[in-house]
Order: sequence, then structure tokens, then C-alpha cells
Amino acid sequence: MKKLLALVFALIVLPVPAISEAVVSKSIAFQAEVWADNWFSLYINGKKVGEDSVPITTEKSFNSEKIKFSATYPLTIGVIAKDFTENSSGLEYIGKQNQQIGDAGIIFQIREVSSGKVVAYSGRDWKVFTVNKAPLNPECVSSTNPTYDCKYSNATIPTTWASATYNESSWKNATEFSKETVGVKEGYFDYAWAPGAALVWSADLKLDNTILLRKVLKASPFATTSKSMTLGSPDFKDGGNFPTDFTAMGREFLPL
Repeated sequence: MKKLLALVFALIVLPVPAISEAVVSKSIAFQAEVWADNWFSLYINGKKVGEDSVPITTEKSFNSEKIKFSATYPLTIGVIAKDFTENSSGLEYIGKQNQQIGDAGIIFQIREVSSGKVVAYSGRDWKVFTVNKAPLNPECVSSTNPTYDCKYSNATIPTTWASATYNESSWKNATEFSKETVGVKEGYFDYAWAPGAALVWSADLKLDNTILLRKVLKASPFATTSKSMTLGSPDFKDGGNFPTDFTAMGREFLPL
């Protein structure tokens, strides 16, 4: 009986199981810290996660915001940033003695909540796209009818601009500006900005009134790389059958 069982076992060809490991991305809690002149909206991996609590229709708004969200790496970070203008002329304080072309600026950083470490921050390596530019004829700043005299241009916002699949290669790099140039005000000093974090905008801080910013962060800069071990054998084929030598019919088969 034992010999019969051994023979039956030997006739069964067992496949070598393929070893695979499913990689599951872990959702992480983040906090974005933003200061804007004048307004912003934040997108992560194509989804809007928050915006400036002060409406863009507010003439003087220089506030900071904390926005908490959960996401997985890689992070596709997108920002819509707007400078206040009264209308399409691109001017502010229209009809007043200080009628002028305003200026803008934004600075932001994102940190992992658990470690408190900043993993991303604004800088010249971000990509920027100008949506609204006005006035195209800056001399209209002295006009008594700037709504009519000032010219502007609007670009269409790409529908997938904040998604991971969007190709921003045609966009320009952001421009960094000093605190003095932007004229930072209340809210800016609410945070301890990372050493590399910079005030950014397009190249034209005054005439570009609405811009898009984006950057892809493939992984946490503080992630540790784990070493993996690969186990193999010249006698076994991944996903194949056990060689006969290693079955009951093999060369080392002993009668029971």
C-alpha cells in the first residue's frame, strides 16, 4: 500500500508557485501651509482638497491657511493662484487716487503630519502656466475708463491640468521673488518656512493675475529604501513544474 501511495504521488506533477508581492500604497495624512496674495485653491492627485477661506473678491486679503488632507504617493500637487483685480482691466482701486496695477505672490509647503517633516515646498522647480494677463497695455493705469481702455488675455485652463497624467512639459518654470519684492504682510509669519521654500509666481508678478502651479512628488524624500532578498534555483523555473528528480519518481526514490 505504501508503494502504491508513493507511485501515485510521483505521478502528480505539482507546479512551482510563482512568488508575487502586491504593493499597496498607504494613505498618509498631510498638512499644507500656504500664504497667498491674494487667493489660492489646492489640488492633490487631481482632487480639490481646499482653498483660501477669504474670497478672491476681497480687495485686501493676505492670509495664511492650513489645509489637512490624506493622500498616497506619488503626489501630484496643483495650485490655482489669483491676484485680486476689480475687473478684466487688471487694476485695483479703480477711480481712486491710488488706482494701480497690483502685484501677487504665493508660498507654500506640505508636511507629513506623523513626522512633522516638510516633503514639498514652492520653488523655481515648479511648473507654471499663465491663465489671465492684464493689462496688456500697462499705460492704461492712468485711464479714467480702464474697463474700456485696458486690454487683457485669457487662456483656457486644461481640464486635466491637476491630474497625474497631464503633461506640463510646455509650461515654464516658476520664478522666485524676495519678501521685499512681494511685500509680505499679515499671515506670512505664521509659519516656520522650510529653508528652501520660496515666494513664487510666473515671471511677471504684476500683470499675470491668474496662474496654475504644479509639481509631481514621486515619493517622500525621507523614505527609507528597504533591501529585498531574491531566492532562486537553477533547477526550478518560476511558475513551472517540479523537476522529476525532486519527486518520488526521481533519482533518489527509495522503495518503501
